Amino acid sequence: MINETALLESRALRDGVVSRTDVIDKVKTLSLLPDGMHVTTAMVASYCEVTETVIRAMVFDHREELESNGYRVLAGSELSYFKQLSGIQSRSASLALFPRRAVLNVAMLLRDSEVARQVRTYLLDTEYAARTQPVDNSVHSSSADLDDRITHILGKTVVPMLNALIEASGEQRRDLISARADIHRVQRKLAQHEQRLHRLERTREQRPLAGVMASIDAMNWREFEQHIASLLRRDGCTDVEIHGGSGDRGADITAYTADGRRLVVQCKNFAPYRSVWSGEMQKFVGTKTLHQVDVAVYVATCPFSREALDIALQVGVTAVHRGLLEAWSAGATLQVLR
Repeated sequence: MINETALLESRALRDGVVSRTDVIDKVKTLSLLPDGMHVTTAMVASYCEVTETVIRAMVFDHREELESNGYRVLAGSELSYFKQLSGIQSRSASLALFPRRAVLNVAMLLRDSEVARQVRTYLLDTEYAARTQPVDNSVHSSSADLDDRITHILGKTVVPMLNALIEASGEQRRDLISARADIHRVQRKLAQHEQRLHRLERTREQRPLAGVMASIDAMNWREFEQHIASLLRRDGCTDVEIHGGSGDRGADITAYTADGRRLVVQCKNFAPYRSVWSGEMQKFVGTKTLHQVDVAVYVATCPFSREALDIALQVGVTAVHRGLLEAWSAGATLQVLR
């Protein structure tokens, strides 16, 4: 088993486990700013039970590594806007922000913090337990093979049997015709499922293991809309069209889901510390009504306010916040598109 001090010396080892931010609260509760995503230098120092000077010195020595995990310093108008949103009462000209990944990065670098040492130990214990779990070497059939067998059985047994019954029974003819149509729909669904499975496997092979949100944050608004359109196509949507611009009437993207429902999408490439407010959600509700769609999706690179989420729930809008967007971009399928 690797000793916890190895994390102090090896950046490669730190990079391999920096996504395991769940261990932070296993050791000690981390208090967050009102945005629910960031902490200040003072809050990191309080968590690690060291002085702010220690944290600043560590940032000076490892700034590039911390920035790769989300550390940033706000200043100017960006800082003023963040203070307004989060309610921070500070007169400083700049403000350093640490997301949870950067906090875990700090804990893996601090030598003289008992809390940081416990984080490193817990982190490596968890990784060791995961690696030493028994490996299932049994051979399993793939989902695609199972779909093929089901389709073959339906086509060779159930459908011919229903055909024979229809010919022999006039009284139940209507019900049997309906049942046969249902079987055909099941077969089509299985075929669509197999195609989607192949697409997901191909996407997973090509997808990088980390940095999904970092690449999204680097996009401009047009690239972000194109990214969302590609996710819709990946998940089986058809007739995907991007309308972004002043004349889109609130509909950045329109499409049809794999089962034929009409879809409208609003895309907002906001700063991570911002929120989608209730007024913005209400505007999209008007867009949903105007376009008379079956499915409405609001995708944002930031959280939604509680009021905006309440409105979305009441009118049937799917709110895709930053965390859900990361999972969707990494290969998961939105429930509303299934």
